[in-house]
Amino acid sequence: MSPTRGQVAAGAVAAEDRRTTREQSLDLFAELRAAGADADRRAMCREALVHLHLPLVDHCARRFRNRGEPFDDLVQVGTIGLLKSIDRFDAERGVEFSTYATPTIIGEIKRHFRDKGWAIRVPRRLQELRMLISAATSELSQDLGRSPTPREIAAKIEVSVEDVMEGLESANAYSTLSLDAGESSEDGGSHSMLDGMGIDDEALEHVEIRESIKPLLEQLPAREKQILMLRFFRGMTQSQIAAEIGVSQMHVSRLLSRTLENLREALSDAG
Repeated sequence: MSPTRGQVAAGAVAAEDRRTTREQSLDLFAELRAAGADADRRAMCREALVHLHLPLVDHCARRFRNRGEPFDDLVQVGTIGLLKSIDRFDAERGVEFSTYATPTIIGEIKRHFRDKGWAIRVPRRLQELRMLISAATSELSQDLGRSPTPREIAAKIEVSVEDVMEGLESANAYSTLSLDAGESSEDGGSHSMLDGMGIDDEALEHVEIRESIKPLLEQLPAREKQILMLRFFRGMTQSQIAAEIGVSQMHVSRLLSRTLENLREALSDAG
C-alpha cells in the first residue's frame, strides 16, 4: 500500500528534524516556487510546510484558550491562516516566515471570534471590545491576584468605565442555551429548562386594584364587609349569603349593589 501525500510530506519533515525550521522552510519555499516543479511536488511541499509550522498555529491558538471556543476549532481556524500565509509568502523579501505568518494566523482566529463565535449578532465594535476586556481581565487577575474591577480594566485598555460595562453586558450574547436543553434529575429523569420556567400569573394584573381597595374595605360597616367576603372570596351565591347572615336575598342584592357602587366611586376619586 503506497503512502499518502500527507504521509510523504510528514516523513520529509521528520527526516530533516536535525535542520532548523528556518532552513527547512527556505528549501521548501524554494522548491514550491521553482518554475519547473510539477503540481504533485508543489502540493507535497505545501503540505510539508503546513506540518512544519503547525506548532506555530498551536502557539497562537493557545493565546485564545478559555474564551468560549473549543481549542481544536481554534487550531483549525489558525491552520487556514497558515495556508494563506504559505500561499502569499515571498521568501525574497528577507522576512522570517514565522514573523510573516503570525499576524495572519492570529487575525484569522480573531475573525472567527468576531463572525462565528456569537450566538446573537452584535456590532463589531462590541465584539472587539469584549476580546480586549477578556485579555485584560486575564492579565490583571494574574497581576493582582484577584478579579479586576471595571475601572481597573478600563484603565488597562484605555477606555471609559461605561464602555467596559457595555462590553461586559454584550458578552451575554456570545452564547445561548436552548430552553429544550435538559439535565438529569435525582429520580433518573430528564427535565428541560422550559419545564422549570413559570407562567404568567393572571392575578398580577389586579394587584394594584387589590392594594387600592384594601383601605376602602376596612372602612365598610361589618355587614357590608361580610357580604363582600362571602360573595367574592368564598364564592357564595346571594341566596346562600342571605341564609348565612339572616336577611332576604333581595336585601343582600341591594346591599351588594350599593357597596360596589360606593367602592367604584371611591376608587374613581382616588385615581
